[in-house]
Amino acid sequence: MPNHKLNPEVWVDRYSDYLYNFTIVRVNNHEVAKDLISETFLAGLKSKDNFKGEASERTWLISILKRKIIDYYRKINSKKGKAEIRMSYYTDDYEGDWLEERVSDPFDKTAEDTMENEELGIAIFECLDTLNEKQATIFKMKTIDGFDTEAICNEFNITPSNFWVIIHRARKAMADCLEENWF
Repeated sequence: MPNHKLNPEVWVDRYSDYLYNFTIVRVNNHEVAKDLISETFLAGLKSKDNFKGEASERTWLISILKRKIIDYYRKINSKKGKAEIRMSYYTDDYEGDWLEERVSDPFDKTAEDTMENEELGIAIFECLDTLNEKQATIFKMKTIDGFDTEAICNEFNITPSNFWVIIHRARKAMADCLEENWF
């Protein structure tokens, strides 16, 4: 099992460009992207004692950044009641997932597509809120944040088979909820 170390002194030099490229395609706003990256570095510094060394520095920072991006959209949704979701759940480190197929291509949008995508983003977050807390957290960690199965099992002290039952039930509940509330 790898035991990665954190080196916050080099984060800005080593990861700023990568984090910026990751963020800008998801928020499409230079200032927001810079703010989210700053918040990510700050959150990383604040929680560095919780780093277990199971993931690389970059993977750990990306997982923090993904949560910051999701929080950004949640904040917009709660304040304005709508937001254009430009979140791709596909990364170089991850082959894609169940939600990716349900998010429109952010680069090919008509006004109707944009409205549908806003509604879908709101529906996804509302459906996530219907899951029980443990199920929602595990589902988000795997599907949205891209944590690996072993890390999640260790964090929640569950077996891989229990993990997959939880993921299956969460996916079914999400699909049913989206079917009822969005499709």
